[in-house]
Amino acid sequence: MNQKATLKIVYTSDIHGHALPILYGTNEPAELGLIKYASAVRQIREENEFVIVMDNGDLIQGTPLMTHYVKEHVHQPNPMISIMNQMNIDAGIIGNHEFNFGLSILQDAMKQSNYPWLSANILDKETGKPFFGPPYIIKTLSNGIKVGIIGVTTHYIPNWEKPEHIEGIYFADAYRTLKDWVQELREDCDVLLAAYHGGFERDVTTGEVTENLTGENQGYEMASTIDGIDVLLTGHQHRILTGMVNDCLVIQPGNNAQTFGEITIEMVKDDELGWRIENKSADVHSVEGVEADSVLLKDMELLESSTQAWLDKPMGLVEGDMLIRNPHEARLQKHPFIEFIQRVQMDVSGAPISVTSLLNNEAKGFPATIRMRDIVSNYPYPNTLVVLSLTGQDIKLALEKSAAYFSLDGEKNIVVNPEFINPKPQHYNYDMWEGIDYTIRVSNPFGKRVEDITFQGEPLDMDKSYHVVMNNYRASGGGDFDMFKDKPIVKDIRQDMVELICEYIQKHETIKATIHPNFKVVV
Repeated sequence: MNQKATLKIVYTSDIHGHALPILYGTNEPAELGLIKYASAVRQIREENEFVIVMDNGDLIQGTPLMTHYVKEHVHQPNPMISIMNQMNIDAGIIGNHEFNFGLSILQDAMKQSNYPWLSANILDKETGKPFFGPPYIIKTLSNGIKVGIIGVTTHYIPNWEKPEHIEGIYFADAYRTLKDWVQELREDCDVLLAAYHGGFERDVTTGEVTENLTGENQGYEMASTIDGIDVLLTGHQHRILTGMVNDCLVIQPGNNAQTFGEITIEMVKDDELGWRIENKSADVHSVEGVEADSVLLKDMELLESSTQAWLDKPMGLVEGDMLIRNPHEARLQKHPFIEFIQRVQMDVSGAPISVTSLLNNEAKGFPATIRMRDIVSNYPYPNTLVVLSLTGQDIKLALEKSAAYFSLDGEKNIVVNPEFINPKPQHYNYDMWEGIDYTIRVSNPFGKRVEDITFQGEPLDMDKSYHVVMNNYRASGGGDFDMFKDKPIVKDIRQDMVELICEYIQKHETIKATIHPNFKVVV
């Protein structure tokens, strides 16, 4: 009689520092977090003999908890790593946001980890060898099943990250790297898992292109053209999906540990051929209703208490109304919160033109009394500022890129272009400008929507150079703003935006909610 076995692979991706089941912006409880997920993993292990647990990247950055940890408690164990260690996970993958706090924070997190970080395509520029951890591992289960796990990361990171955070590192093409390692390892494994911190550039069902084929996401190409991958674990896009691409099972498990992926692989042992896969399936489960792990909650008490005290610290006052009640309206016409961010950027940089965006639809603006909680919930990323020298033509191209954010519905209402919502919300890729005046006419075709661009009362000169301040993500061309790539850097401001906003508020004590209506979006 043939021997049978069932293997479970359980994994998360894009947890982004969400250890506790809480929303820091409002301090309300939430159905998410690594500590809830830990309870779910414990139950799965109790019910199954063969379980592999993994994380697929973007683990250590994304919440005020982790920002506060890095600024004030970095000499203590990294809380995300501590939880993963206590969960006894088998492997982790490096995500693009792992680099946001700098290389030393990432390397320290790895040193603390009781599990390997797999990084086949993140290489040392000088030696060409993996910069961090091993490219793969092979786990041999107690019944002899060999499970190979290869880890790769989107190689688009240099388009976003500060150069000093990735110094000495070369990001090889994730697809080509994975293909090479699959060919080498396939014969040594009964099951081969590819863990990719990246997503899908095409619809997994139809194969239709869903985004610009920049190389940021290569999941569909991996699953459809690399023979030998049994399961492709993905992330990066914060999507929830499962499916089959050719004979490859694909999955993406959402973000913030609200949900997690579970893959079930039914194996059978043939006396002559050994172990083979008889069936495989994938599900994404919610942590809603799962009780948080009480031991891990206790371990987090001191750091959480310190974080809450920091978040409750009053920073300054608002004269007027700076609350965001409708994020769509705040993008259609100037909002005082956006004008405030522009003021901060222009004040610290001295640039006469500024670019910023409303980073997500959860941003609420500032109440009458501004606390640290309000600042970090409105500006969750550790961005710094860069002043670029841009031609009027560069500015025009960037404005047209942002203008593509809008479309018209059947009743001629201005709505968000579906391409900025699916497969992943990209509200942060719609920029608003200060220091110039302009009109976006949505009924015009793409590339011809921006009208009447003026600077200091005169038409913008397409050949003249202007100094423009923006965050480092955008300055590097992030969001496919290619017109900004490799442009002359006038000034590089290394303080992150949270610090700059805090300093500005503390300097002025009371900030006024003002509106200079320099742009409009019309049908």
